[in-house]
Amino acid sequence: MSLAEEYIEKKLAERRIAGSYRALRPENSLIDFCSNDYLGFARSVVLRNKIEEEIDSHYSSLNGATGSRLISGNLTYAENLEQQIANYHNSAAGLLFNSGYDANVGLFSALPQRGDTIITDELIHASIIDGARLSFANRYSFTHNDLNSLEAKLRLAKGICYVAIESVYSMDGDTPPLSDILELTEKYNAHLIVDEAHAVGLYKTGLVSRLKLEDRVFARLITFGKALGCHGAILLGSDTLRQYLVNFARSFIYTTAAPFHNLVAIKMAYEVLTESDKAIIQLNNNIPLFKERVKPHGHYSLLQSDSAIQCILLKGNEKAKETAAHLQNAGLDVRAILSPTVGQGSERIRICLHAFNTEDELLLLTSALNKLLNDQ
Repeated sequence: MSLAEEYIEKKLAERRIAGSYRALRPENSLIDFCSNDYLGFARSVVLRNKIEEEIDSHYSSLNGATGSRLISGNLTYAENLEQQIANYHNSAAGLLFNSGYDANVGLFSALPQRGDTIITDELIHASIIDGARLSFANRYSFTHNDLNSLEAKLRLAKGICYVAIESVYSMDGDTPPLSDILELTEKYNAHLIVDEAHAVGLYKTGLVSRLKLEDRVFARLITFGKALGCHGAILLGSDTLRQYLVNFARSFIYTTAAPFHNLVAIKMAYEVLTESDKAIIQLNNNIPLFKERVKPHGHYSLLQSDSAIQCILLKGNEKAKETAAHLQNAGLDVRAILSPTVGQGSERIRICLHAFNTEDELLLLTSALNKLLNDQ
């Protein structure tokens, strides 16, 4: 065995201790409490039919994009879609990326330069961390949602300063004091970037738009693989930022563009989203219903969250895996989140609520949770 293979085997053994992904068959009969399909778009027959009709109306479209958007892969359809989405979120412009990961890596690796500063919340998504690592900028993190910690880092900033947060954090489900953070960044002439991946669906246009802060936020990330039920992402900001990313974001330049059918899925998902007030209300009703009924006991605790992401801390990989397995055996698809994905001592089960979860399903989930956690 070569040195490289020995290293790979060692790292795989370490990661297997923490668990691995599990493939689900299409006929999976477990009740979904783990996916990011908050509004049910991924399983929507209405959306599927709209996609098929739109593709059929463009009979000359190709199966693949054939190249990057700077060579053969650009379409007027894509440029029009970018502007439509930007208008929906009250932004001047937007640039499509093949995923949220690509978008964050592209933005943070291309924009901050040597001598600039990137400040991120300590729980920021891995894609932003990876993008920041690829830049030559100074990097700091601040204590989660802590304004004093953020200000201390802002005082250290040099050059152009960028502050990155999420409007709904993917692992904890909580929301930062967005208006207060924005006031701080403006005080220090810093530029706020907000990842809204888990906010759209909970809010129809995202939290930044709900608070009417669009003109004060430098850039926003909107992803399509969660509440919108398809795939891809868009970075929203000024037209100048868009043109810069077209020319300098390597994850945009050096990759094949999204194929036409993917663009169609995004466009039709936004059409469905404009008519989804009832689903959004149902999702927001299911959240307090779950929180009222679940009663963790002793040293098990429900993290503070008003979003669709609800987490119960179990403080140990084995306990988290055991609890998830019990719930799955009861017909409930709940997954364990284990260290090192989260910090040691904050292992948990992560529950995702959806508009399509019925009251009976929520009762089944909370009853099973209460029995499991209060009997031990």
